Amino acid sequence: MKRTPAFVLALALTSGAALHAQQLYPSAYELIYNLFSPDPNEGLTTFLSALIPMGGQAESMGTAFTAVASDASFLEINPAGSALLERTELALFHNNWILDTRIEGAVYAFRLGDLGLAFGGKWLYLPFTERDDMGFSVSGGYYSEAMAIGNVSYRFFPGYYFYGISVGASAKIAYRAFPDYTDDAGNVLEGSGGGQSAVTALVDLGMLTRFNLLKFYSSRSKNFSLGLAIKNLGLPVRDEPMPTVATLGVAYNFLKPILVTADLSVPVNLYDPARSEAPYWAVGYRMTITDFWGLRAGLLMKGANPRLSAGASLSFSPLTLDINYTLDLTTQFTPLNRMSIEARFDLGDMGRGERSARVDELYLLGMTAYASGDLVAAAGYWQQVLELDPHFDPAREGLLNVEEALKLQREILELQQLD
Repeated sequence: MKRTPAFVLALALTSGAALHAQQLYPSAYELIYNLFSPDPNEGLTTFLSALIPMGGQAESMGTAFTAVASDASFLEINPAGSALLERTELALFHNNWILDTRIEGAVYAFRLGDLGLAFGGKWLYLPFTERDDMGFSVSGGYYSEAMAIGNVSYRFFPGYYFYGISVGASAKIAYRAFPDYTDDAGNVLEGSGGGQSAVTALVDLGMLTRFNLLKFYSSRSKNFSLGLAIKNLGLPVRDEPMPTVATLGVAYNFLKPILVTADLSVPVNLYDPARSEAPYWAVGYRMTITDFWGLRAGLLMKGANPRLSAGASLSFSPLTLDINYTLDLTTQFTPLNRMSIEARFDLGDMGRGERSARVDELYLLGMTAYASGDLVAAAGYWQQVLELDPHFDPAREGLLNVEEALKLQREILELQQLD
């Protein structure tokens, strides 16, 4: 009987600790619910097709492409990408979206030195059928959103050691079209859909840079990238704000064939900032198997609709096929969700590859001449290097060394003449 108070006290303390722990650490069900719970501010913006990728690497990597921007699909992710493209590209996209919704797209991107330019467009459409109380079709058509995009970017402060900073902008003209609908008597009202149709202008801004960080392999290319983009800046349409979002991205090649990347996105409701959606994030992975075959995967965690994607690329020069599979609502066991395909044509590098090879050849000839003591010949080779590539800093450093060596030779000759 004497142990009863102690037992009651221990039970009370244990129960209190358990209750406190439950308050601090909710159950697994609550954690999952909070992780996948719907965002109360979701769906308050318009022209949502601006957030749906056309396809390509950007989609297969879960849209975690802000710091990558290595092919034509950069146009919807980071407008700074065109100034860093290695090749001129023409890309055609087809995306089977939700149910009967389709997205068609095309992008042409090229680079002139440090200036990048791109032009593209996309078209989202889905059939619309209005039925009466008996289930008969009384009107039909298509709801669609079309977008034309023009892009320009420029790489500032480029060099051999410092990659430079690319800054870019994209201007978009977007149009949505509603089909006509009927009145209460079942008569189609001509032009009624036009009352809900709209046109607007949007702007994307972006920045991208690359550098070496924790690099454990030998390669001239940089292994770490940082990107920042602010997309879909524009005025509200019919009191509905644009789907503006700011994204910070990082990408890291910890091994030469393997790239991992991550994006953090913050939606901004410019019409009413207090009703902005919650931030979301995405991660992506890319592995180069061979020169003609690559694999990719990604995960986008956005509220109650996580998106899992995987893709593969097959190259048959000059054509590359990107095939992607995307599964939305990954908390549900559903059949195959949707597929997208990109046909990307390599239109060449405007002679940059041959120029780079010639630069390397002349630089090595200069090094050979310098090592043999022929300073004048070395300086001549390195001058040719800088004429081809003014940003090749090792040649500029070599010329400085030649100047110092020639200056030293002159000083020695002057001392010998005095003797």
